[in-house]
Amino acid sequence: MRSRTLGRSAKLAAVVSGATVGCILAFAFHLNPYGIVARSSSSTIINSDNAQVLLAECVTSEQMKLLKTESLLMRARNMKLQKQIDALNEKLRLAHQGNGEDMKRVSVLDERPKAGPFGTVKAIKTSPTIAPNENVNPRLAKILNEVAAEKELIVALANSNVKQMLEVWFTNIKRVGIPNYLVVALDDEIADFCKLKSVPVYKRDPEEGVDSIGKTGTNHAVSGLKFRILREFLQLGYSVLLSDVDIVYLQNPFDHLYRDSDVESMSDGHDNVTAYGYDDVFDDQTFGWGCYAHTMRIWVYNSGFFYIRPTILSIALLDRVATRLSHEPKSWDQAVFNEELFFPSHPVYEGLHASRRTMDVYLFMNSKVFFRTVRNDDRLRRLKPVIVHVNYHPDKLPRMQAVVDFYVNGKQDALQSFPVGSSW
Repeated sequence: MRSRTLGRSAKLAAVVSGATVGCILAFAFHLNPYGIVARSSSSTIINSDNAQVLLAECVTSEQMKLLKTESLLMRARNMKLQKQIDALNEKLRLAHQGNGEDMKRVSVLDERPKAGPFGTVKAIKTSPTIAPNENVNPRLAKILNEVAAEKELIVALANSNVKQMLEVWFTNIKRVGIPNYLVVALDDEIADFCKLKSVPVYKRDPEEGVDSIGKTGTNHAVSGLKFRILREFLQLGYSVLLSDVDIVYLQNPFDHLYRDSDVESMSDGHDNVTAYGYDDVFDDQTFGWGCYAHTMRIWVYNSGFFYIRPTILSIALLDRVATRLSHEPKSWDQAVFNEELFFPSHPVYEGLHASRRTMDVYLFMNSKVFFRTVRNDDRLRRLKPVIVHVNYHPDKLPRMQAVVDFYVNGKQDALQSFPVGSSW
């Protein structure tokens, strides 16, 4: 298209040049009919009206038509190109701003699809990934390039308060043969410990607000940091399987992910109904005939084990949760995480509308499922989960060790000494 436009522009330029030269010669000849150099001392006065008449005479009618046609074509092409430029600039602006409503507007700029026959239409829930930006953190980018596989990895945050659990955590990751994992050390002791044990480790550059919590904070306080820290991983273009350290790995989780949503998370539900959702009917007898109100219920996602893809909506989720946690110090990160994922838009709130998937509750198993149901069911005891997350119990380390004894060391009675719940 560009070469064709340049060819026509050259043609137009040639016509204009020829016409101009002809006009100059004609004008000079009119000044002196005997030649450009005057042979007579007499002069001829030419006014502007005469010059316009001469110019019109030196351009033929065919040349004028050609000039007008070329001018109109070039004007149309310029208008079309300008529209394309404006559309691309608008996409770029919206991509930088990056909220859900802008994503809708970007899609309007693209060609809209047509709906297929009844029963063939499927929703698109897999958001495109962002363009990586290594300038965000070149040092981390270099580490991830060495550690990650297929642009994804397991990431855990740890300080010296969870050192023993961390060792159980990475020992079983190594035993399973998972190469792509990384510990974000929140203090020097953990950084040195990981190096001693040949565990991939990354210690962030000093940051006062993060360091004070990372070094001395409780489990919940440290857990809240991950939403700020994970942002850089996503900006660098990596998918992250965020993991607490109170988790025993028995299989490679990357073999069991769907990767079709912004967030793919394990559930705190204790069976298929609570994990995947159900219709909970509220009975208000004071209302007579209309006493039954149907509600949708689902047990929350666990913010200690989820897979998050590098999309605009995923980064917006991290930003929302981190912002709320910084302004609501008494809030629990898991509650905020679920509220931002699930709450719909309404008059005083703009929902995130990120896509999500619930992991298989018997493959990605929480400790309520494991100690209440699985260990007491002969059929389920033969099932080998991908992970067991000791999230429902405070005596985490001994229960983690019991899970290893049961599944890895074959001790069938390793679980029997533990109560279903805890004694506070």
